[in-house]
Amino acid sequence: MAWDFETDSDFQKKLDWMDNFVREEIEPLDLVFRGPADPFDPARKGPAHAMAPLKKIVQNEGLWACHLGPELGGKGYGQVKLGLMNEILGRSRFAPTVFGCQAPDTGNAEILARFGTPEQKKRYLEPLLAGEIASCYSMTEPHAGADPAEFTCRAELVGDEWVINGEKWYASHADFSRFLLVVVVTDTSVPIHKGASILIVDRDAPGLELVRNVSSTIMEEIGEGVHGYLRFTNCRVPKENILGNPGQGFEVAQSRLGGGRIHHAMRTVGQLKRALDMMCERALSRRTKGELLSQKQLTQEKIADSYIQITQFRLHVLYAAWLIDKNQAYTREVRREIAAVKSCMPTVLRDVVYRALHLHGSLGLSNETPLLALWQVVPEMGIVDGPTEVHKFGVAKEVLRDRTGTDGLFPSYHLPELIAAAERKLASSIELDVGNL
Repeated sequence: MAWDFETDSDFQKKLDWMDNFVREEIEPLDLVFRGPADPFDPARKGPAHAMAPLKKIVQNEGLWACHLGPELGGKGYGQVKLGLMNEILGRSRFAPTVFGCQAPDTGNAEILARFGTPEQKKRYLEPLLAGEIASCYSMTEPHAGADPAEFTCRAELVGDEWVINGEKWYASHADFSRFLLVVVVTDTSVPIHKGASILIVDRDAPGLELVRNVSSTIMEEIGEGVHGYLRFTNCRVPKENILGNPGQGFEVAQSRLGGGRIHHAMRTVGQLKRALDMMCERALSRRTKGELLSQKQLTQEKIADSYIQITQFRLHVLYAAWLIDKNQAYTREVRREIAAVKSCMPTVLRDVVYRALHLHGSLGLSNETPLLALWQVVPEMGIVDGPTEVHKFGVAKEVLRDRTGTDGLFPSYHLPELIAAAERKLASSIELDVGNL
């Protein structure tokens, strides 16, 4: 028996240090540098200057890029430890970058480390790990969303070059990235899961056009934001710029998407806890009808429901993380639990943030608390890394896989038949019982 809900005391000290460091040193950056690219674009001098000494402190504490193995400068922490860390980092937009684990660079670094050639690692991975450049992962398309079966962006091998034609959509950080990892169809004669590849495309490659940037907030004008609408017109990249082998794109992609999904969920726990903190502070501070909000039963119900949902979600996330560590692979069981936490994440976030926002009244609707920004994230969490419906479909398939139906007229749990079978089995005992009447 090895059930344990305790964190190792030495690691807990690291978590306590992180929590204080994020609150005291990193969260002020969120308040001053508020542009959508500020935490991610190394060329933004103000944020980069403010983060530099903080990154150094994190490195000295041995907490830099902990998702990476020692050979890449990290600690090689398992997913449970990363889960506990990401709960803290999720409080701040800048925190993941200061700790060297910001998306999408983390996932891109992982697949470059696993599938990249020595030359690719030298050119792209090393400066990415050093925080000198940014990267982009470009998969979705305007007409297809995240459904790869509908992808039409293709690459044809012509001589020593891949020639790419098509469009990509919502390619985060494409504008200021040094390079993009682009999912393309390289073989139309086979199913997409065997005919897709991932190519490394330099941002300044001829034929790559940023049609416009797209924003995930209504506060910005059309054409602003950090998500790129891209067009490839006879865009040529060297033959060797493929990750893995032709047709191996799905295998390469899955090695980053599973981790990305669980890390989204981990950071969401931090956002949920922050929303609960704000809800409780407000309830303990504001008076109405002669008493504190915290004394109102409906307020207590909101707080209780939020705490329960957060705790259930958090434990499910940590269970999924534990399964990854245990299996050391993205098995069917692991994929099921990742899909489950990913699919329930937007619902929990919606419920908790709405309660907190509602409890704040008009202040919650204003831009003078973090709540409206958190509310804006809710629909995004239901779409990024695959829509909720797709993940639920995957969970249901796995749940049903090892179960069977019945050919009988009534279900196997039909009570009249069960009672009759039980009476036959216990006939001798029933007889004795009747004899005693």
